[in-house]
Amino acid sequence: MQKKHIHLIGICGTAMASLAGLLQLKGHRVTGSDQAAYPPMSNLLRALNIHVAEPFSEENLKPHPDLVIVGNAMSRGNLELEYVLDQRIPFTSLAELIHSEFLAGRESLVVAGTHGKTTTTSMLAWIYEVASRTKPELAPSFLIGGVAENFGTSFHLRETRPFILEGDEYDTAFFDKGPKFMHYFPDALILTHVEFDHADIYRDLDQVKTAFKRLVNLVPRRGRVVAYDGAPIVSECVSKAFCNVERYGFGSDSEWRVSDLRFRDGRSSWKVFREGSIWAELELPMAGEHNALNATAAAALASGQGIETAAIQEALASFESVKRRLEVRAVVDGVTIIDDFAHHPTAIRETLKALRGAYPEARLWAVLEPRSNTLRRNVFERELIESLSLADRVVLAGVFKQESIPEGERLHPESVVKGLNLQGKSAALFANADAIVAAIAPELRAGDVVAILSNGGFDDIYEKLPQRLEQRALVRS
Repeated sequence: MQKKHIHLIGICGTAMASLAGLLQLKGHRVTGSDQAAYPPMSNLLRALNIHVAEPFSEENLKPHPDLVIVGNAMSRGNLELEYVLDQRIPFTSLAELIHSEFLAGRESLVVAGTHGKTTTTSMLAWIYEVASRTKPELAPSFLIGGVAENFGTSFHLRETRPFILEGDEYDTAFFDKGPKFMHYFPDALILTHVEFDHADIYRDLDQVKTAFKRLVNLVPRRGRVVAYDGAPIVSECVSKAFCNVERYGFGSDSEWRVSDLRFRDGRSSWKVFREGSIWAELELPMAGEHNALNATAAAALASGQGIETAAIQEALASFESVKRRLEVRAVVDGVTIIDDFAHHPTAIRETLKALRGAYPEARLWAVLEPRSNTLRRNVFERELIESLSLADRVVLAGVFKQESIPEGERLHPESVVKGLNLQGKSAALFANADAIVAAIAPELRAGDVVAILSNGGFDDIYEKLPQRLEQRALVRS
């Protein structure tokens, strides 16, 4: 592609901001716009010196860019999108541009699944990075839906062959309603979990399964699929693969079997058996069964692609997680505040289980903003109650933009609070972040752990709560 002026509508999405960085590395002039920017991607774009115009406006497209990337959150009616269509400015999607601009001649390594894909992609990229210290040809390019702490970024571009991608099952654009991962044509694939999610674009679980089956069908015969063995739905999705399929998990028949999993001081250690014989002992500076499984999946794929076991062990032992995945945002007056992206009942459950393991003596608070298109609906109300019940105290915010969800489909957080109260759990509902901070700050005590769960900015609660606790400590002193 010749050097161009490329404008991204919806640039602050995790994948869009990463694409902006990749395009800048290719020498293009990159601009973008969004309705609201919040960390970590706003910080990433600022560090790249990529200007973000707010809000959307036709003026952001004057003079006309050579190409416009339309984010998948953009719908007809958006001011800039309508101007692009009226003026016939060339446009495409993120996924299609990645395919055409970055994947030709590369080895495409894709991590997909309803849960765990961002962390697993980050682990796989770090394994390749560590391995490249002795084998430079393994240095990876990557595109991750979050900021990988080991790299301090969510993207990288090299001239080498490996390109590691987080394969998102969400739709591609307003003009392409298929999943983004269908554009990535994996040479090797990790498939973590498959569950119903994205209720705004998938009618039911069968549609979700069809999408993942189609992804598996793209892997060539010479390729590999590494798939979780603990879910019948995953088994169904890989059952007709034309390539070799290797399973990982706790199952006795797994090719990559996790055994002797132990947690201590926020770290995990376990053994991996390969076809019945011990293959390696792995260690990870993170708690949580789900993180051990994610690491095993990354290790299995990397090993099958020729990376030495010692490099895999070294990489996992030094893995530094991902922004907004069990991220400690502050420790103030003895209270630990955790930021986590969990926005599905299964992810919420695994996050709270991991925090129980990491902080066994703590009083655990779950502060949830129902924000994702699935969580704002009532499809998982019962499962949400079960997941949140793992916390000692539960606080819910009002549903984000509730008015945009049809009345009969809306989640009613009052019902979730009632269900938790009936189980004897302390749960309460507040309208917004300010009301939550005002209510819980006086109740927090040294030793408490507060897990703030949202896939958005949550009205800056991550800054507001520590500030209130700091003020409280000053008054006391």
